[in-house]
Amino acid sequence: MRIGHRPERDKRITTHVGLVARAFGADGFILGDISDEKVTTSLRKVCEMWGRRDFQVVTGVSSKKYVREWKERGGMVAHLTMYGLHVDDVIDEIRKALGDILVVVGAEKVPRYFYEVADYNIAVGHQPHSEVAALALFLDRLFEGRELHFIYSDAKIRIEPCSHGKKVVRNA
Repeated sequence: MRIGHRPERDKRITTHVGLVARAFGADGFILGDISDEKVTTSLRKVCEMWGRRDFQVVTGVSSKKYVREWKERGGMVAHLTMYGLHVDDVIDEIRKALGDILVVVGAEKVPRYFYEVADYNIAVGHQPHSEVAALALFLDRLFEGRELHFIYSDAKIRIEPCSHGKKVVRNA
């Protein structure tokens, strides 16, 4: 869940948060409190071409209400913030409790509510950094690198790795 999105300023970063969520194994992307059709359209186009058409994209929901209902259903909330506990100190505990995890990343100043409601406030480092990097590192640690090898059967195009040049394969 991305909170604090400012359409005039954050559309690229917010889209990148969604792209990382998709590529690194999340089941969906939620844009809280605002709808941004440009972000939604970009993410859906990527899913259509590169696979993961089942990747959920939800926008315009109340982020506080969504988090509250998520927790009521027994889900865990992990808020990524440079003020949290270091990811390496808590990731095994989170993985052992693995159930449904809602990962919250902010844009502008994150309201205190999210720090308090989170089961874990997690930092990938205690220096200012990008929320895109934080999400990528968190998901990579969570899935232990397995997500880097995912192949999506519904992809229309895919990359064939090569040491020189570029090779793109189009699927029927």
